Amino acid sequence: QVQLVESGGGLVRPGGSLRLSCAASGFTFSGYPMSWYRQAPGKERESVAAITIGGRTNYADSVKGRFAISRDNAKNTVYLQMNSLKPEDTAVYYCNVRLRGSPPRDYWGQGTQVTVSS
Repeated sequence: QVQLVESGGGLVRPGGSLRLSCAASGFTFSGYPMSWYRQAPGKERESVAAITIGGRTNYADSVKGRFAISRDNAKNTVYLQMNSLKPEDTAVYYCNVRLRGSPPRDYWGQGTQVTVSS
């Protein structure tokens, strides 16, 4: 079965850095784009970053220049390097994959909490 397991969240001061990891299993990781989303309290879940199977990346305007998504197909893992963190980056961060099918299906990890506070 498909599993996505996030790790690396925590409490960090403004301006600090964190690296999130998402270990994937149960599907051919190298054959799918991967994404990171986040959800802050009282807000809808929003896309943060995505990476194609070829390594092309895309970012939300709010994180461009600060966050970097990457993938290691040998380890079936996708990463999110977060630098220059701001209090507004506080949220639960989720890893996502949309598997092909009829209909396509989204899978999510359990999420990892990121709190940016002094």
